[in-house]
Amino acid sequence: MESLSSFFQPDIDPASLHSVQRLNDAWPYLSAFITLFRGGDEEVLMRLLVLRELGARAEAPFWTPQELAQRFAYLNPVKLDTILKRLREGGLLVWETDTGLYQLSEGARIAMAALATLMDVTGDDAELGYLTSQVAAGQAVGQVSEEALRHLLGRLNELYAEFEDALESQSEFRIRAAQPRLEAVWRWVAKSTDVVRQLTADDTLTLTTLSRAQAIALAQSRMLALAGTFERRLAQLAAQRVHLGASGLTSTDIAAWLRNAGAADLARLVAPAIAACPEPAFLSTPELADVAEYELLARERARADDTVLPGAEAAPEADAPEVERLIHAETLYDALASLEAESHIGDAVLADSYNETAYRLSLLSLLGDPETRDEASVVAALARLPLRLEGGGGIIEPDHPEVASLSDARLVPPAQPLS
Repeated sequence: MESLSSFFQPDIDPASLHSVQRLNDAWPYLSAFITLFRGGDEEVLMRLLVLRELGARAEAPFWTPQELAQRFAYLNPVKLDTILKRLREGGLLVWETDTGLYQLSEGARIAMAALATLMDVTGDDAELGYLTSQVAAGQAVGQVSEEALRHLLGRLNELYAEFEDALESQSEFRIRAAQPRLEAVWRWVAKSTDVVRQLTADDTLTLTTLSRAQAIALAQSRMLALAGTFERRLAQLAAQRVHLGASGLTSTDIAAWLRNAGAADLARLVAPAIAACPEPAFLSTPELADVAEYELLARERARADDTVLPGAEAAPEADAPEVERLIHAETLYDALASLEAESHIGDAVLADSYNETAYRLSLLSLLGDPETRDEASVVAALARLPLRLEGGGGIIEPDHPEVASLSDARLVPPAQPLS
């Protein structure tokens, strides 16, 4: 622990950390992996080969030196002795002095079992398969590892993010490349669904483990929804393909060919389409600087010195219809401003023509409008009048040459009570 303390802050005791304590408790088994995987790749491979051969003979787990030499006759004797010595020093191979036989240690059996599970799930997303196997094994023996659940949940979330990025890219090539992997991943998701269902139904689990299992179930549901989304997105992309005449080729075929073409082939194709760009060798730096100085400085100075006043221009004439509507609005305002008793809207809006009557009626809708009343115009002044409209459910027929009917509504000043 003294050497381990150098990795921590001076006020931290490694023995007080739960994570360090768990690693220390498992050190007899961790040392087996250290012995197996220390050194070069070839050395590690040969150790694993010898150890798996020794563990394969389950019916006779004890080995004599002569049997070892006979079993590994295809190996160099010097190399074999080195491997066996390393396994003995690491505690993976035990020599029984009483019987004169070799046998695998407990740590070696555990290491081989873990490696066997890992090697059995090689292929598409071996990590998810291995994690699923660990969770299933723990559930089968009643010792579910929360750490294994956490790793499985993390891997499911990573895969969901990768597949979602492929969908959001709108790239047919990325979506098609991700679809087979999704199908391979779904094989492991389907296997772990039953395991998670049994976990969530187990009343003996802790609250933390149960919450982790429920999170895994939610992640699996999200992964299931992606399968249908992939199919719909591919169908949409297929509908957007552009067919090149009667050749049978589509824009997807051309894009796939271009993606697989080499740089030399692409350069040869575009060479005839690239126009030659002449080098302006006839221009020199002083001439360029002189022209740039005029464009950037002298022209702006000349423009700043130009102080000639602009010529006189006549004011634009007011638009006749706008003036006419302004007069109608002022007339209506004068009529409403002097209103002291309840009055029918016909008394205020009926004019000589239909157009003027319709315009006056439209202005009544602005009474009390909070957006219009803040402006500085006669229309805003009309909106600020303290009047309210009542009725309007019926229709009257005024005696007017151009107006056939009018709403039966009344204008009520604020002093009048509600009818």
